[in-house]
Amino acid sequence: MRRVKATVAYDGTGYAGYQFQPNMRTVQSVIDKALVKLHKDSSIYSVASGRTDAGVHAWGQVIHFDTPLELPLDRWQMALNVLLPKDVRIVKTELVDDDFHARYSATGKTYMFKWTSSEVQSPFERNYSVHLGKWRPDIDRMREAAKYIIGTHDFTSFCSSKTATENKVRTVRELTIERHGEELIMTVEGDGFLYNMVRTIAGMLFAVGIGWNEPCDMKEILEAKDRKKAGKTAPAHGLYLMNVTY
Repeated sequence: MRRVKATVAYDGTGYAGYQFQPNMRTVQSVIDKALVKLHKDSSIYSVASGRTDAGVHAWGQVIHFDTPLELPLDRWQMALNVLLPKDVRIVKTELVDDDFHARYSATGKTYMFKWTSSEVQSPFERNYSVHLGKWRPDIDRMREAAKYIIGTHDFTSFCSSKTATENKVRTVRELTIERHGEELIMTVEGDGFLYNMVRTIAGMLFAVGIGWNEPCDMKEILEAKDRKKAGKTAPAHGLYLMNVTY
């Protein structure tokens, strides 16, 4: 058996999230279906770096799978992409050691969240960025608020109340807010993220940007360790998993 690491990009619009769910179309289900068909073996399955919610996209999700096939490395990408739907693509494959694990070997992840400020929402962007409508967030206020998020904190206030993970301490290494034409982009990199954590951070930064909250409120919300203290979770379709580091 050989272990293959694959980098996967996908448009999450038509999926009920990444992780397998019975009777639901998920990214994992279509990847595993392709692996089973290629191997002619129903026991073959993939392991991912983590789940993404319904509607969330990825440029750099990482999976691994074990295979008895002796395909040349450069053939894996082509073989799987032929079997996958066009909104899921294998963009890179590598052979890795048996102790590599897509989830447990990860040392960090980078996410991007995107808003657009066009007067009329583009029909071609409706599933890929959050339309700001009448709102024009103050980028300097958002950047000031972002400073409180950077560092090692207990992020209980910034994750879903459904989060099963007991240890909610995470380290955010970098958080930037940039404007590119009509696009407002948040990029956040850290050692790991809790369920809905990035979207909750995006939602709070938006709230600060439009004046619903003050930048210094972020510190108080963090210290409260209470999800009810933070605002709404930002919509899923503006979020992208960009990269996983090992």
